[in-house]
This record gives sequence, C-alpha cells and structure tokens, in this order.
Amino acid sequence: MSTYTHEFRRSVEQPETFWAEQARRIPWFKQPQAILEYDEAQHARWYGDGELNIAYAALDYHVEQGRGDQPAVLWDSPVTDSKRTLTYLEMRDQVASFAGALKEMGVEKGDRVVIYMPMVPEALVAMFACARLGAVHSVVFGGFAPHELSVRIEDAAPKVVIAASCGVEVNKVLPYKPIIDAAIEQSAHKPDACVIFQREQHVAELGARDHDWATVVEKASPADCVPVKGTDPLYVLYTSGTTGKPKGVVRDTGGYAVALAYSMDAIYDVAPGEVFFSASDVGWVVGHSYIVYAPLLRGATTIVYEGKPVKTPDAGAFWRIIEEYRVKSFFTAPTAFRAIKKEDPDGKRLAEYDISSLKALFLAGERLDPPTFHWLDDLLDVPVIDHWWQTETGWPIAANLHGLEPMPTKAGSATVPVPGFDVQILDREGEPMNAMEQGAVVIKQPMPPGCLTGVWGDPERFHSAYMAAFPGYYLTGDGGYVDEDGYLFIMGRTDDVINVAGHRLSTGEMEEVVGAHPAVAECTVIGIHDALKGQLPVGLVIPKDGFDGREVELEEELIALVRDKIGPVACFKQVLVVDRLPKTRSGKILRKLLRNIADGQEYAVPSTIDDPASLEEIHDTMQAREVGASGNARLTDGP
Repeated sequence: MSTYTHEFRRSVEQPETFWAEQARRIPWFKQPQAILEYDEAQHARWYGDGELNIAYAALDYHVEQGRGDQPAVLWDSPVTDSKRTLTYLEMRDQVASFAGALKEMGVEKGDRVVIYMPMVPEALVAMFACARLGAVHSVVFGGFAPHELSVRIEDAAPKVVIAASCGVEVNKVLPYKPIIDAAIEQSAHKPDACVIFQREQHVAELGARDHDWATVVEKASPADCVPVKGTDPLYVLYTSGTTGKPKGVVRDTGGYAVALAYSMDAIYDVAPGEVFFSASDVGWVVGHSYIVYAPLLRGATTIVYEGKPVKTPDAGAFWRIIEEYRVKSFFTAPTAFRAIKKEDPDGKRLAEYDISSLKALFLAGERLDPPTFHWLDDLLDVPVIDHWWQTETGWPIAANLHGLEPMPTKAGSATVPVPGFDVQILDREGEPMNAMEQGAVVIKQPMPPGCLTGVWGDPERFHSAYMAAFPGYYLTGDGGYVDEDGYLFIMGRTDDVINVAGHRLSTGEMEEVVGAHPAVAECTVIGIHDALKGQLPVGLVIPKDGFDGREVELEEELIALVRDKIGPVACFKQVLVVDRLPKTRSGKILRKLLRNIADGQEYAVPSTIDDPASLEEIHDTMQAREVGASGNARLTDGP
C-alpha cells in the first residue's frame, strides 16, 4: 500500500486518531482531548477543549525556538520600488504593539475588526494583532467599491476598521479613505474607530473617528496573547453567494492551524527556514492561508508581493522573485501565467534568471487549462501541480501531495483527494457515480479540520447552502468526475458563481445592480469563457417600454454602475440589449443554456421554453458582438 493510500484511508476511517496526531504540529496552551465532536446540526467541530493562540504559534513560539533573527516576511513592491525584511522577532514585537493599541481602543476577545489593506506587511501585522487578542478579523479585498465594503461592515459589525491611506495599482495611486468613509456612511453599523496606516504615496486627511497607525502604536503597551478555544472563530471572510448577498465564511482557530501546518508539509513540502511564495492578496482565502498563516506556522519565510504581473505585465517578475529570494515553492493562479505566456510565448525571460531553488509550481483558484499546463510543463524542470480548493475549505481539497508522495500529473486534473477529504461524485438522487461519469462533487462528513464552521450570523444559510442538498455531505457547488486511476477532474460550477481571474464573483449580485437601472425592465448576467481570465461576466438586458435605443450609452452606464457598486474586480465590461430572454414556463431564466450558447456549444432547445425563437435572437446578437469563445454556437431541434 502506497504512503498516500495508507494515510488517506486512516484519515477517513479513523479521523479522530489521524487528526489527534496532526494536532501535535501546533504548540497548544492546553492540548485538546476532545478531538472531534458534532454540534446540534451534526456539523463537525474539532479540538473544542484545546486552547491556543495562532499568533503565538506563528510568531512567539518560533522566537522562543531560536528563530528570532530568521526572516519571517519579505516585502517586495515593484509598484513603489520598495523592499523590506521583517524577522520573526520584529514581527512579534510589531504585532504585540499594535495589538496593545487595539486593546486600548476597547477591542476584546470575540470583537470583530474589518481590515481594508493593500499588500503591505502592516496587513499581516493587523491580522495577527487581532488574533493575538482573540478578536475576529474580516479582511476585505482593496479592489472592492464602497457598497461592497459597507455590506461587509454592516454584516460583521466591527468595533474598529483598519485601513491604509492608499493602494497602488501599477502606476496609479488609489486613495482608500474616501472609500472607507463612503462605506461607513452607507452602513447601518458605525465602528467606534478607524486606524489609518499612512503611506507616503498618499497621506489621508483624518477625521474625528480616525487614528494614525504610527501614533497609536507609539503610545501603546505590548499586549499578551489571549488563549482561545480550538473552536473559537479566527476570522470571517466573505465569499460570493448565489443570492447576491455575500456569505461570511467563519473559520475556527484550532482546526485551521492544524490543517495549515499539515498542508505545508504534506502538500507543499516546505520545511522551517525555507521560502514560500504565494502571489495572491490578503483579501482572498489564498492570502489568508498561504501568505499570512501557514508559512509562519511552519517556521518558513513568506513573501508579500505588491505587484500584478497580469496588469504590468512583466513576464520576468515571478522569475526575479524566485531567484532573488531563493523560493522553494511557488503558488499562483493560472491567469497570471496566461498573461506571461501572451507577453513571452517562448519563455525567453526565464533564461535571464537562476530559478534552481524552485522545486515545485502550484496553481489554483481557477481551472488550469491544458494549454497553459503543457506550456509550463515544457518550460520548467519542476513539477507543475494543479490543485483545487475553496474559500469555504480554507486549504486544498485535492492535490498532488508533493511532500507525502508525488504522483504523475494529468492535464485538467487536480490529482487526488487530500487526506481528510472524502470526496465523492453523486447523481441528482444522491447515488454514487461510476468512474468517468460526471456528477455533483461532494465531501462526506466529517469535513476535516480547517473548513468553514458556519456563515456569520446565519446558521440556517450555512446548512441550506452547503449541507441540505445531500444529507451527510458537503456540497461543493462544482461538478466533475473521477477517472479509473482515482484522479479528480473539476469541470466547473453548478450554480451562478463565476470565477474571474481566480476571484469568485456572484452574477446574482451583478444582476441586482444592473436591474436597479431605471431603463432596465429585465436582465441576467452570465459568465462566458475568456482565454486570459478564465471567465468574464456579460449582461443581457431588456429595456423598458419607451427606451430610445441609446444602447451604447446604456451599456456605459451599466458598466459604470457595476464598477461603482462592486468594484473593478468584477471586470464587467459588456452588455447586450435583447428583446427577450429564454425562460421556463414558471418564469425562470435559463442561465445555463445561455452560458452554453455563449461558449459556442451545440444545444437542443428544451420543450419547456415558451418562445424558442428568443434563443435565435440572443444567439445572433452574441454572434454580431463577437461574444463567446468560439463564435460558432448553433441550435438543434429539441424534443
């Protein structure tokens, strides 16, 4: 029996024994005895009687073990031409001081703190400072507009908001303070205070509620680590939902720490003292897990990179980072390499750098298309590893476990389920599917440590969104299949959440914005294939009677509206005005059918559509506007 097979079987057949062993990777204040329990809704809860503090485990502990002078954080900011190194000792001291400042503002265990920061070391300091106090942080991606920020402030009800004075996008400075002020104005909840980290690229004018970061830190006394239970929440991270209202994914502390520590060893093969580079943002789950927490729990060095090769683009940016900092393991989204491939199709820039330190490249966040996989596989002398996970799980569901037992790669596959994730493929009736048969990808309970433990303030939504469809299983929302070798293939979402450059976005939320325009009678937003970003949203709108035909102006207004309400992260840049939309007799718009037409698939017209001719109109409109991947969609006779 292989190492992987043995470990996987133990993890699903004896989960308590397996995860009790993995818990030893973490320095607990009180070792857990109750490894696995279930709440009243029969959802798994891990390490409920254990006590720890993740800031202590990631910082103080390593200082005590003699790693105080080792680099913990390497900040590289090509957009500001800046670099910094923070050792474990420096990080611990800065976190303790900032935690003391928050404590003097009244932040206590269980309080929420919203963080709106760019990719600067202070973002990590803020997150660890919250964790040091037992407060619950909620990081919001800096690309979100005031409305999106206000929704999260209102839902999380933070005592304090922490922000930088600005972000920097390539060569453009984006002031954050006006966004924060507008968001608080729109929110029914008003935080007690805002702490602003002033950047030299733009100094914000502070108001009555605001505090200067440097000033409050200078006056503060360092705060000690507050012990929390293994099941106490560490953070709330909002992710798109099909209703349009973001879901606040709740992550516990103990299970998350154990899962991340295990994954750094078993999946990424990173040891203490080695350098791990994840080219993501702290506003997303990848940033939380594999920029902030996992590398430092492991005693490794993490890179905080403030730059976007996708937008610059600098085809040699990643190779420079790998050479300069001797990166062992690198993790990013396929979108980044599709942009690099476009700029440097022959990989000539790679020859300029020595990347011999690199042992593996990991890709996730969206589908790794086979052409990009093969391009990278031909270009590099290291394994190119696709792996699959979600905001909700917090760490990989399926991967090629490079640190446990490397396996041959297959284009289009995330390889095999990670120990702890009992992944199964079910049909609509909940029956298991055979190899090579597509169905719903689900995970049998108990979910392993580190996965979401609820939706903030809405336990019923947690159950209805994830657990109700197939009792005893977590619904991933993805469809896929397993081949004869046990390799898992993820084929795409089964709901109305789309993936734009690795960022999950709700088409329902965009529909709410578009539908609010006074000229729009009816609308839908669908995701279509895009060669660079994976998917892009396209709006289809039916104007109200009396519309004067100013389609270009309407398109511009709707694009601006979505940008204002959601932010540029939505990449909403195309609107089609149509006469009708295909519907069922009950009035439901057939979004899946529209998506398939847009992506150039042959599709039969279902008998349940009231007006099949409307499909022809939409198809012709899409053809005329060159929407879709192939532009050769055609309709066939249906039943």
